[in-house]
Amino acid sequence: MTFDPTSTLLATGGCDGAVRVWDIVRHYGTHHFRGSPGVVHLVAFHPDPTRLLLFSSAADAAIRVWSLQDRSCLAVLTAHYSAVTSLAFSADGHTMLSSGRDKICIIWDLQSHQATRTVPVFESVETAVLLPEEPASELGVKSPGLHFLTAGDQGTLRVWEAASGQCVYTQARPPGPGRELTHCTLARTAGLLLSATADHNLLLYEARSLRLQKQFAGYSEEVLDVRFLGPEDSHIIVASNSPCLKVFELQTSACQILHGHTDIVLALDVFRKGWLFASCAKDQSVRIWRMNKAGQVVCVAQGSGHTHSVGTICCSRLKESFLVTGSQDCTVKLWPLPRALLSKNTAPDSGPVLLQAQTTQRCHDKDINSVAVAPNDKLLATGSQDRMAKLWALPQCQLSLPWTRCWPQPQLTALSSSGRSRTSALHASHPGDISCPTSTLQTFEGHDVAFVSRGTQLLSSGSDGLVKLWTIKNNECVRTLDAHDDKVWGLHSTPESSSGRLWA
Repeated sequence: MTFDPTSTLLATGGCDGAVRVWDIVRHYGTHHFRGSPGVVHLVAFHPDPTRLLLFSSAADAAIRVWSLQDRSCLAVLTAHYSAVTSLAFSADGHTMLSSGRDKICIIWDLQSHQATRTVPVFESVETAVLLPEEPASELGVKSPGLHFLTAGDQGTLRVWEAASGQCVYTQARPPGPGRELTHCTLARTAGLLLSATADHNLLLYEARSLRLQKQFAGYSEEVLDVRFLGPEDSHIIVASNSPCLKVFELQTSACQILHGHTDIVLALDVFRKGWLFASCAKDQSVRIWRMNKAGQVVCVAQGSGHTHSVGTICCSRLKESFLVTGSQDCTVKLWPLPRALLSKNTAPDSGPVLLQAQTTQRCHDKDINSVAVAPNDKLLATGSQDRMAKLWALPQCQLSLPWTRCWPQPQLTALSSSGRSRTSALHASHPGDISCPTSTLQTFEGHDVAFVSRGTQLLSSGSDGLVKLWTIKNNECVRTLDAHDDKVWGLHSTPESSSGRLWA
């Protein structure tokens, strides 16, 4: 459906093959046009309200021109071979542009109702927009005449010269699936262009240069992990069921959509200072990202080496020196951070640095679900689908001696583990027993856990959508948070010195 330029008439097309026009002010139907076979999926008014013309397209790929004054069909325009997806009109109202899934765009003379130019665009086009007839050198528009912009299944915005049929500008395509463009519209007076992607994101551009101004994240589906970002926890990173990461500024809800991974991102972790964070994905890779003081995030390093999905990741705790990943290939890899990555003089546009794994260790017989680095960076804990939790000495990843010697603080001499039994166990060490270095102190409900309150309390989440706060000393649940409608996959709390916020 669509409104006319005066916003007083509304046209609708339906599954019954009918096109109806409604008076919005007086609340009644004014016209009922029949003759379209099948579903009417596109309607558009002529931009000049005095002409009283309405255009529609249905399953036969023809464009019908209706006269509201004569209540009749003036013409049937046939040149497309597949569904017509959009109609656009020139400023003088004498020319119309149509796009279709037959990978062509057609220029029409509305006085003769004839096609004057057919432009092959080599992609299924969802929207075509006529650009203002003025020079725009950054878009390759250097000569007068009609130029139009297309958006389609290739996921890029492209500018075409109507007279020659040549593409004069092609936008760089970000990597990863879900980038197909489903809609595009031009706000002429504001000088802005808005496009929609197949993964439900809105991208707002400056129209004369196509510089990205704002991003709006749409439907996230399942949220797989979440982390605070920034020295003052000013942002959060969200990994949803997508290869893209979303970074939100908490104060304004402004969003950045980060592209780099080519398959679903499974886990996140943030380095101690809050400027660097790491991600891992089903594409068997790991990436490191940096946020600058302006809040802009770029990928600064990437590495590959696992032979299956990388499902868990943990950063070093004392300083920004390394990260650890666990994979479905049953191995753990330790990745040292290159010195160039930590240098403040590294140019942000120099491209991602290549990460090289220093240590690779087969730790379990089944998929590794979780890895955790000790606060002093000397121990690594791993959990697997083989129902075992193990402790390893870093950086060699050797099976460890009793780990209380490396975790000296009383409130940190504990390790939590969780499994399919919907419970989390809290373990303490046995200094004299190397074969089984821990014993169970407490058992709590939930499959994901996080220590808070300087190690005296524990947060747990489960498949029931509840987040529970436990006092470790007496195994008492002191609070239950009920805000989710389904399983809670991840927990992250702010440091003790901050406001004590929690994301789940």
